Amino acid sequence: MQDLLLLAQDPAAWVALVTLVVMEVVLGIDNLIFISILTNKLPVEHREKARRVGIGLALVMRLALLGTVAWIVKLTTPVFEAFGHGFSWKDMILIAGGLFLVWKATKEIHHNVDPADHGEDFIASSAINSFGAAIAQILLLDLVFSVDSIITAVGMTPHLPIMVIAVIAAVTVMLVAANPLANFIEKNPTIVMLALAFLLMIGTTLIAEGMGLHVPKGYIYAAMAFSAGVEILNMVARNARLRKAGKLD
Repeated sequence: MQDLLLLAQDPAAWVALVTLVVMEVVLGIDNLIFISILTNKLPVEHREKARRVGIGLALVMRLALLGTVAWIVKLTTPVFEAFGHGFSWKDMILIAGGLFLVWKATKEIHHNVDPADHGEDFIASSAINSFGAAIAQILLLDLVFSVDSIITAVGMTPHLPIMVIAVIAAVTVMLVAANPLANFIEKNPTIVMLALAFLLMIGTTLIAEGMGLHVPKGYIYAAMAFSAGVEILNMVARNARLRKAGKLD
């Protein structure tokens, strides 16, 4: 308790906490986009529950990983070397998660472009359209984003209480934003394609990071923000045309 009081009186600790909360929220947005797109494929009555379970699993996984910080740090130790790069467990997890995201986003984009081709619709099959299968896929990506999130936290501060508070704050934001974001994506079909493009880019970035090619996150999020801004302008223009035509109240 005394350590916590001393930490609360340290201005540097507060700066680290605010910075880490912002970073964890930004990292959580990637996770949330995936959860929103996936749960929107479920029957309406199961969507909200799936989102809450998925985000709850993300919190549990992050806190569990925080409890093994010493082991998490070792994930960055190279296990083998190939192509002049030492691959660690973290690298392999990022590559696997990135490949999954690229595959998933590509399948979904294909289905959105050609919805009549049900043979290529991965989620439309009964096996994947189930609640359990959706949760399994969310759990897989939760693991990837959790490892990335916790390693980021460990790299920013040595204080476990700050990490825990930042993770809980970020997941709380995800929980609050989950339904509005999912509903917004569902009501705006063009946003779905944009979100899938984001997932494709994030997946490619994870693969690159796993291969040892550092991609500054600022560039990625700046591109995402610019694309989202352009899409918002398109939506405003579309709504203005519909309103002028008397098709929108």
